Amino acid sequence: MTIREAIRKATIKLKMQNIDSPKLKARLLMQFILGQTRQYIMVYDEKKITQEQEEKYFKNVEKIGKGIPLQHITHQQEFMKMNFYVNQDVLIPRPDTENLVEEVIQIANQINAKKILDLCTGSGAIAISLAKYIKDSQITASDISKKALEIAEKNAKNNEVDKQITFLTSDLLEGLPKEKYDIIVSNPPYIKREIIRTLEEEVQKEPLMALDGGWDGLDFYRKIIHQADEYLKYGGYLCLEIGYDQKIDVIELIEQEEKYVDTYCKKDLYGNDRVIITKVGD
Repeated sequence: MTIREAIRKATIKLKMQNIDSPKLKARLLMQFILGQTRQYIMVYDEKKITQEQEEKYFKNVEKIGKGIPLQHITHQQEFMKMNFYVNQDVLIPRPDTENLVEEVIQIANQINAKKILDLCTGSGAIAISLAKYIKDSQITASDISKKALEIAEKNAKNNEVDKQITFLTSDLLEGLPKEKYDIIVSNPPYIKREIIRTLEEEVQKEPLMALDGGWDGLDFYRKIIHQADEYLKYGGYLCLEIGYDQKIDVIELIEQEEKYVDTYCKKDLYGNDRVIITKVGD
């Protein structure tokens, strides 16, 4: 069987099982099985694969068809032009979160911010990206999950920014040293508890603690917004990723605290509200 024939057969199988982006996943899986690039797959698509490769490929196609995320098979996810190791202990970084990272980089450059705190770091995607793209930055990254922090540290080393990041086990801000940061950033769990069981099977295979935002999806925002000013310098920024329908609720939480100013929202590439920015002020 050739590369092209295998990918075509896999695409049909995944499409019949209502898997999103079946052709893309079939190709990415083939790249992983062969240890080759996208360009190789395209140029040599008439090349035959071995029996062993074919069996391994379709065995994993079956897993994807049963809702196992492709990233849990390849243990790879691209984010901000870097590669991240992921497994079932961390949320898979999404392209939507790049909007948050890009906004934080822009703010950091404007105010010459170097000291940044990333809450709920998970795989470390946000913290590592900020360390990579903000010169001389010193990042603190925290998470309640020790398994997640192990993954984040591994990713920091792989992307050669481990000397810029301090990883700490913490339940949000609880237990963190009382330091003042230029920016606090977070992509916390924000899905309503009752909604989780209605999500795609792939999403449900990710860690529940990285998804569950409480009955209204706002539990983590309440805690972060209430406490963040104690850890921010005057004029320091709080930058949050939100669900597409949470803009009004999160801005109301910010306004209730009466210690933040200049709040605004940024949309993602699909036109959905995605990032809330505010700062400590009078």
